[in-house]
Amino acid sequence: MTDTIRGVQPPLEFIPPAYNPTVRHIVNWALPVITQRFTTLRDVEATNLETLVDVYHQFQAGKIRVLLAFRHPAAKDPFCLGNLLWRLVPAAANQLSVDLKKPIHAHFIYDRGIPLWLGNWVTWLFPRLGGTPIHRGKIDLTGLRSARNLFANGTFPLVAAPEGATNGHNEIISPLEPGISQLGFWCVEDLRKAGRDEEVVILPLGIKYHYITPPWEALEKILTQLEADTGLEPVTTLSTNQLDETQLYKRLYRLGEYLLSLMEDYYTRFFHISLPAPAVPSTDAAATPSVLSNEVFAARLRSLLDAALQVAEQYFNLQPKGSVIDRCRRLEQAAWDCIFREDLNLETISAIERGLADRVAEEADLRVWHMRLVESFVAVTGQYVQEKFTVERFADTTLLIWDMVCRIKGGDPFKRPSLGAQTAYVTVGQPISVSERWQFYQGGRKNAKQAVAELTRDLQNALEAML
Repeated sequence: MTDTIRGVQPPLEFIPPAYNPTVRHIVNWALPVITQRFTTLRDVEATNLETLVDVYHQFQAGKIRVLLAFRHPAAKDPFCLGNLLWRLVPAAANQLSVDLKKPIHAHFIYDRGIPLWLGNWVTWLFPRLGGTPIHRGKIDLTGLRSARNLFANGTFPLVAAPEGATNGHNEIISPLEPGISQLGFWCVEDLRKAGRDEEVVILPLGIKYHYITPPWEALEKILTQLEADTGLEPVTTLSTNQLDETQLYKRLYRLGEYLLSLMEDYYTRFFHISLPAPAVPSTDAAATPSVLSNEVFAARLRSLLDAALQVAEQYFNLQPKGSVIDRCRRLEQAAWDCIFREDLNLETISAIERGLADRVAEEADLRVWHMRLVESFVAVTGQYVQEKFTVERFADTTLLIWDMVCRIKGGDPFKRPSLGAQTAYVTVGQPISVSERWQFYQGGRKNAKQAVAELTRDLQNALEAML
């Protein structure tokens, strides 16, 4: 959350979807102005739109149930999807002479924490646009039932991000969470029980952003400010037409290495975490020293992220099980359990009980801060910029470092500096049939688990192929 928790809060209630066509119409009408005002997005282009038009046509004809699984690189993705569904799809349908019923819309799954970060207006708006919330860090039976019902019975297709959250990388997809695949099989099950024969499909959507004008000068200014924030010696700046990519990369690497050393000392000195010396990669005659340095950097970063998670896990008495993403989700839920108390009636407890509950909430919020740092760096590889030096990759990494410095300074990481106008490119993939895998899924618990894993893997491969 962006603000420090000052005390215990009432439990987070489920926000039921309450689609309102008038609200959708108003948001649709205002979307160009909202997009221009609140994002850097200036245009949306799409390839293979005919497939998305056909999927909507089949859905409206009652032949299929659809989940649109989009990759989630940035917070502006919903604006991109709004333009895709409300403008590009109807236009493409007209060009293809396909008669689609209006409105072209979708239900969607969103993280229950978003209203906490963005404000109460989201609590009002998202349900009326057809959204349903989910708690990411626990088995949210109410949220799952709602999403499951919308998938099988909703007026529109369902949209969800299988990565679970943004990762800040334009060209890296985080490991997908299995929930989307499981929802697919549940939908098949629900349809079979109801005697319905629609096919269940998942349609992957790739999203990438490109700067209309490469913002090298703005990036150089951010690097300069970050160097000043961290106390590094300033580097003599060059004029805009003299910016050297090699110099910029060296500055970025120097900044990252300095922050890494600073944070290693922070966790070792004040939280008594032993950080193992990173394994030195085997010598490869074909590898340049810079590649080896990046591999060592990545190993050190993994150890640091593990240390930060340990600090929070020790407080909440959690075992470090699963992937980094799994650990982050459990920590978030553990903090919420201490902040949004279901076991207390805040209107009747005594002043002393309230005071103690406030202390617990404040401490939980402080401890989960470590997880927020980790969350920003889940997808960082250490070689992302070097292996393909583009302004988009350089910007991704620079802004992630800006996020980290901002959090350490106590600022709001949602107020990122703007680097300039962007175009979004959406790639529509090919539908993946869940129904075709149903028979194998039914072959017992082991088969069901394998079917979910294989569907998740195929979806991951499909999204990665779009990069």
